[in-house]
Amino acid sequence: MSELFAGIDGGQSSTLAVIGDEGGRILGRGTAGPADEVGGGTESTKLSSALRGALEGAWRNAGYAVAPHFAGVVAGVSGYDGRVYGAAPQLPAQRFSLVHDAPAAHAGALAGLPGVVVIAGTGSVVYARDDRGAEATYGGWGFLFGDEGSAFWLAREALATMMRAADAGDAALDAETRAARIFFAVDSLRGIARAFYAGEIPRERIAAFAPVALSFAAFRTIADRGIAELAGLTCQALETMVLQRVALCGGVFADSLMYDGVARAIVARCPQARIEPAKYEPAAGALLLAYREAGLHVTELTV
Repeated sequence: MSELFAGIDGGQSSTLAVIGDEGGRILGRGTAGPADEVGGGTESTKLSSALRGALEGAWRNAGYAVAPHFAGVVAGVSGYDGRVYGAAPQLPAQRFSLVHDAPAAHAGALAGLPGVVVIAGTGSVVYARDDRGAEATYGGWGFLFGDEGSAFWLAREALATMMRAADAGDAALDAETRAARIFFAVDSLRGIARAFYAGEIPRERIAAFAPVALSFAAFRTIADRGIAELAGLTCQALETMVLQRVALCGGVFADSLMYDGVARAIVARCPQARIEPAKYEPAAGALLLAYREAGLHVTELTV
């Protein structure tokens, strides 16, 4: 009977798990809530519940009524720094590894080849790996200190722009403000701020406002700033690590203006850059890492 492996992408907005057999055939997929531990204490089960929930959804999707035993599971988790702060995940696996989400995204997007991956989801980070295995991370300082070009950053900057306009009595952003109030189901911008600080509006909900913000021409300058920041970090990675290949992944790049803008800005600054479409999603990248840890040479995945 074929051994089972799994890869999990634990993000700030959601978690995705994929299950594969030892030949690289994808058998099932499952989703759960956010997995990052930012703001959680020692009693938090956020990480463990998200990983277990996504994996359980995947094995049920694959046709298993009860938990199968996995030969290997790798979970790439947003912001993971080598330590679990809450409850430790307990998964039915012979081998289980937690890694930062950037190496998992890199493994999926570039299928193990050297290059740079630009991740822009709820947060953002640029991660580079060369053909010798040397690696480097740029950005990824979190929502308080960085994450430029991420969905949270784009939404926060748009909301802050509206708030400054409200203070100045400027009615130019009335339509944008009305859209924000409707999206967050509050009666004022101050209501949005109070609800966020009180924990009633989580970070992933703020991030989910980014596509709405990007639909307004008034906020294109904010998008341009995010594009410039991501391109600058990417070119720093390319030049420092002497690389050419670049893949863009994450929900922000579902917006064609953001994808095309970042791609053009990278090539304009670093003409040697080759922008390639991400081959696999980060959860599939984590699955490839699980194969690698087990000593299996699997580089192609099939459904």
